[in-house]
Amino acid sequence: MSNNFERLTATMQVIPGVRAVGYLTFIGAGVIAMTTLFTSLFGGTVLLFDKNWGLMRETLSSPLPRIHIIIGIGLSAMTKSFIQATVIMVFGLLLGVQFFEGYTAIQVLVSLFGIMLFIGAFSLGFLFLSAAIAITMESPEGMQAVITLLTMPFFFTSNALYPANSFPPVLRALSTVNPLTHLVSGIRYFAIGSEFSSIGLLYTYTQGEVIVSFLALLAFAGIMFLIARWRFTRVTVT
Repeated sequence: MSNNFERLTATMQVIPGVRAVGYLTFIGAGVIAMTTLFTSLFGGTVLLFDKNWGLMRETLSSPLPRIHIIIGIGLSAMTKSFIQATVIMVFGLLLGVQFFEGYTAIQVLVSLFGIMLFIGAFSLGFLFLSAAIAITMESPEGMQAVITLLTMPFFFTSNALYPANSFPPVLRALSTVNPLTHLVSGIRYFAIGSEFSSIGLLYTYTQGEVIVSFLALLAFAGIMFLIARWRFTRVTVT
């Protein structure tokens, strides 16, 4: 798919004075975000199996506060997301993704830290959502259906594969409030730069926009945490 886009955009006018990146680099951030989305949404499945196999009953009857269970599951999924994102970035660089091009060693470290902050906030939010779904559902099939129903709309209304500016007005509005869009924007800002061109379009990310995106992810994670805590305090496992 990347090669097809490269051929289609080869005749597009290059914006002078702006770094141009290929479509492979453009979707590199989207692939990282997509993997984080799937990992986080399916991360709560372990709670459903624990509930069905009787392990959850023993955990909930212990002196351990229920909020600690939620936090523990969230940190577990966040760690997995960090590892997967690192592996994808390494393989992407080997395949020709132009991340961190022209960066000094210090800039690379700072950028990696920024990317992990975005991934951490994003994965926590969707893991808390997944945990709330898992503690509510009774069957793995039902949970899989709900998660599958959520993943595609989140993915295809984001800017992971193509620019959100090309969307129809309704989809553009949905993309603005889509957490995945904010994650992709953050990754591109740190991995590619604040200004670049790709597939014939100019992309500019200001520090203010990146901060707003990060705060949006934190707000989403906070809301999902409250929902997960509310479900855990009311669940009865027999």
